[in-house]
Amino acid sequence: MTPMDTIVAPATASGEAALAVVRVSGPEVPALVEALFPAPLPPRQAGLGSYRSLEGRILDTLVYVHYADGKSYTGEALLELSPHGNPWLVRKILDDLVARGCRLAEPGEFTRRAFLNGKLDLSQAEAVVQLIQARSERALEAARRQLAGSVGNTVNQLVDKLLQITAGLEAYIDFPEEDLPPEDQEGPAGQLRDLLGEMDHLMATRQYASLLHDGIKCVILGEPNVGKSSLLNALTGEERVIVSAEPGTTRDYVEERIHVGPYLLRVIDTAGLHEAASALEEQGIHRSLEQIRSADLLLVVLDSTRPSPALPETVLQLLRRQNSIIIENKTDLSVSTSLAGFAPDCPHVRISASLHQGLEELRGTIRRTLEEGLVIPDENAVIVSARHAGALQDASECLRQARLKLADAEPAELVASDLRGAIEAMGRITGKIDPERVLDRLFSQFCIGK
Repeated sequence: MTPMDTIVAPATASGEAALAVVRVSGPEVPALVEALFPAPLPPRQAGLGSYRSLEGRILDTLVYVHYADGKSYTGEALLELSPHGNPWLVRKILDDLVARGCRLAEPGEFTRRAFLNGKLDLSQAEAVVQLIQARSERALEAARRQLAGSVGNTVNQLVDKLLQITAGLEAYIDFPEEDLPPEDQEGPAGQLRDLLGEMDHLMATRQYASLLHDGIKCVILGEPNVGKSSLLNALTGEERVIVSAEPGTTRDYVEERIHVGPYLLRVIDTAGLHEAASALEEQGIHRSLEQIRSADLLLVVLDSTRPSPALPETVLQLLRRQNSIIIENKTDLSVSTSLAGFAPDCPHVRISASLHQGLEELRGTIRRTLEEGLVIPDENAVIVSARHAGALQDASECLRQARLKLADAEPAELVASDLRGAIEAMGRITGKIDPERVLDRLFSQFCIGK
């Protein structure tokens, strides 16, 4: 990968469409604009022109915009072409641009150049993919905020606090002869304690990143023939699972994705829980129990025309108000009765899955349970990824070592070394930590060299 190359790639998915977008970035863009369009417009203004190949043949009439060096997404001179969305036509334009000296871009190379040229920090570059892959409103908002710099800004604030502590300690190391305040071991220890608390709080949001982006795991469980598959079909709006009056139709779990409000749910229909009559049914029940134990939300379906079920004790122990909803199904039948006595601490919703009655109430209950039980951060919260949490964990370990050294009155040089290790670890999140910042902070706080 050579940064000085001029790269080209389609920015839209392959396939037929009304329009496509082709991006070109690099030092040859100004010359390309002049060669392709005899009267190029000023930067950032859209123009309509005929794209002629090297052979002089008009390939398409398209809209083009060029950006000056330093003023584009990549931080380089950039040209965006919007031809008609014919895959063959896009291919012809790409081939022509390669013949003019461009190179086909590697995956992620435009965003990589944006990072290398200081247009994005590393956490923002990661957010580009998250924004593209977001499958729910809340995941989309989290990615948008990260792209706007929420993670980087939060980490930079933590780093600034750490730099302030480090600068104070290093002042005693580098300038012991200066007229500085007496060394205060308790002050840095307290500051580190507070900083560790903030970092632990930020790391705790890691679990929500997977919930928002991969989906909240929601398992439908219950005895055979209570309407679990009918419920899944009703929630998805299609006949996803075979429904039969014969008990035990579902022998393996079936997974579908649905949206409830701003959240994405991975809804899993499991085999009915009962005394297995065959090895195949027993295997299905075993898989159901595995799914139930790892679920974020449990939808327990009861047949309201029958007495309360005798579910396995291992399942009953998992039912809590924070993670379970009791669904009393078949309320359209005349013999339906209330089963409020089953798991009375959990919210109950009465529905008819076959007639799609009560589904809106159920969706509302699911949303409230998720927001109250899982304590999902609000849309303004900063949420870190597994990679971010790993870097924060390494930084936290360095800070804990520093606190131990302070408690044991070890030399300030050793404490400062741990603090620098924490700064380097946190720098992995954004991809840019300037060592000069430590000195800048130091000189701004002390009258050294007066």
